[in-house]
Amino acid sequence: MTGFQGAGSDGPEKETLRIGFMPLADCAPLVMASVLGFDDKYGIKLVLEKQHSWSAMRDRLTSGALDAAQVLYGLLYGLQMGIGSPARDMAVLMNLNQNGQAIVLARAIAAAGVRDGAGLAALMREQPRRYTFAHTFPTGNHAMWLCYWLAAAGIDPLAQTRLVTVPPSQMAANLEAGHMDGFCAGEPWSRRAVIEASGVLVAPSSQVWPQHPGKALGTRADFAARHPHTCRALVAALLETARWLDASPTNREAAAEVLASPAYVHADVGLLRSCLLPRRGDFPGLRFFGDGEATFPWLSDGMWFLTQQRRWGLLREEPAYLDVARSVNRVALYREAALLAGVAVPSSDMRSSRLMDGRVWDGSDPAGYAASFAIHQRDAVRLELVS
Repeated sequence: MTGFQGAGSDGPEKETLRIGFMPLADCAPLVMASVLGFDDKYGIKLVLEKQHSWSAMRDRLTSGALDAAQVLYGLLYGLQMGIGSPARDMAVLMNLNQNGQAIVLARAIAAAGVRDGAGLAALMREQPRRYTFAHTFPTGNHAMWLCYWLAAAGIDPLAQTRLVTVPPSQMAANLEAGHMDGFCAGEPWSRRAVIEASGVLVAPSSQVWPQHPGKALGTRADFAARHPHTCRALVAALLETARWLDASPTNREAAAEVLASPAYVHADVGLLRSCLLPRRGDFPGLRFFGDGEATFPWLSDGMWFLTQQRRWGLLREEPAYLDVARSVNRVALYREAALLAGVAVPSSDMRSSRLMDGRVWDGSDPAGYAASFAIHQRDAVRLELVS
């Protein structure tokens, strides 16, 4: 192994890492770290293994078949809390991206004049039936964005709609076939539905929460405990890759060319360029680095997913929000890796954000925040939503 040589016992405990990824535009940091050799620089080798559903990713990560993975932030917290499966202690090593997902409605819904949540709510009142919407995993990001967006329009997602789980690459086809009225998924699959005219984009996920957390670099807590230097090297390599991705449009174009391969996303390169290089006036695109802000494992980001899992009845009781986030998000390890890669880190582990309904989330009162929503299912445990 050439490249970075750790000093004595500071070297990676494990050099070859099996890393899971999904065929999505935001797998770019993992793919390009391997292609450009940033992994080799830090004394590790990434062996990338494509997965096709988040449930398969969950199972392979928790069984030890994968060492680490690109994972939905909310999925990791769902595992930590034992929602729908035995509780497993998990670790968020870093955030891999911000933004880059969208809510798409079926062509027939759009033809009725619906262009936003208020229009959908009006249509549901005028033409009552059981509307079906898809997300990619019940405790995951897409489910939370979809539920938040519907509820902000006055639609109770659990009482007034049917929510189903569909792998991201199958969203456009199922929408075209009429199996659902809309979905929330990551790029390039939401944009593909728009380009193929099976649906209309009504809300980028950045409209729900500007600069929201996207996928996380996740692993099991026991793996992180046994391999701290390996994890540090992995984060440092991905920080360098994220910085490279955000450095210039030329780098994004090169990444699109690589991701188009059947080995990775297996999508049209033009489609991937449109995801990685948003046109002027388009919704905010993927943010991979942002001077270190996009990669930082903010404790408040993890706590937000707990508030929504509590809001929708996936958690029976109030969790110890901050304690859980401190356990899962490995901020100290991230800071060590950032120092190694020459990346600035924020002074605080918490951040403040304003979501689409005007609510400010800063992590200061998570229980109060979770209880503040008029539309909720806090008193009903909805484990049937979990696959």
